[in-house]
Amino acid sequence: MKFGTFMMCFQTDWDKLSAWIETLEKGRWHSAWWPDHILAPGPPSDHALTAYEGFASLSVALGMTEKLHMGHLVLGTPYRNPALTCKMAGTLDQASKGRFTLGIGAGWFEREHEAYGWGFPSMRERQDRLQEAAELTRLLFTATEPVTYNGKHYQLDEAPLNPAGYQGRKIEILIGGTGEKRTLRTLAMFGDTMNLDGFSGGGMEFDYYKHKVGILEQHCENVGRDPKEIRHTLNMPIVITEDQSVIDHWLKRYGPGTVAGSKSYVLDRLHEFEQAGVDEIIIDDMATFDTLKSQDIPVADVVASCQRMEEEVIAAFD
Repeated sequence: MKFGTFMMCFQTDWDKLSAWIETLEKGRWHSAWWPDHILAPGPPSDHALTAYEGFASLSVALGMTEKLHMGHLVLGTPYRNPALTCKMAGTLDQASKGRFTLGIGAGWFEREHEAYGWGFPSMRERQDRLQEAAELTRLLFTATEPVTYNGKHYQLDEAPLNPAGYQGRKIEILIGGTGEKRTLRTLAMFGDTMNLDGFSGGGMEFDYYKHKVGILEQHCENVGRDPKEIRHTLNMPIVITEDQSVIDHWLKRYGPGTVAGSKSYVLDRLHEFEQAGVDEIIIDDMATFDTLKSQDIPVADVVASCQRMEEEVIAAFD
């Protein structure tokens, strides 16, 4: 099983992010995943705080590294034209020699759309746009000739994608979200990778994971897709601690499926997901291991958290 981390690029500075990236690159880590928000999510008081733009920051990070794979969790289709996004993806994948995943989703943060003058369509329209964007992306990533596409929301007129993927035009498409009727169906039709978010799934209950996989497999059957073609990733908060008060805090914060406890407990939970077919764990809130503190973490603490997770958890899966 592979391990990545979620790059919290809000309310921080580049020195901290740079140290984080360099530590991941030197260690056993496989990947780094970047959010895509124009405003820092959270209460209104947070919206004016630092928020590094997702595509630019990921591009710089890829240029700093030679090993790490990177992608977004996830780009918002309402403000990301899919054809231009595919062009940027092809450039990044070529420059990084195949180390980029294109992650897309329907978008949810209404305030950032309002702040920058973008429309925030209804949920139905956002799902329609996501499905069209995924279909258009799949066409561009696989076609050897220029693509014409006539959708309701997006159109192409003999548009080429050159450069395309570094490995025979292949760029992995991740579809973010857990919606059972539309999102998982779009994934079954056009995606390569599923990502389930432990923040919206009660931490990450094992039964919750199995339920979502069952829905995805049913959609795959309905559209004639082999579900084994789709990689499974989980985005989850993890804390290693013997302090019951810290465990209780995390359970209250993220729900009963939160992976918070002793080293042996954490490893047992992760092995359970591995045996169930999870290909990659993306660790979030990693820098708050033994403290309730979640903001203004020093650079040294971020580096130490990465190293501790590598030594105590990732090494057990080598």
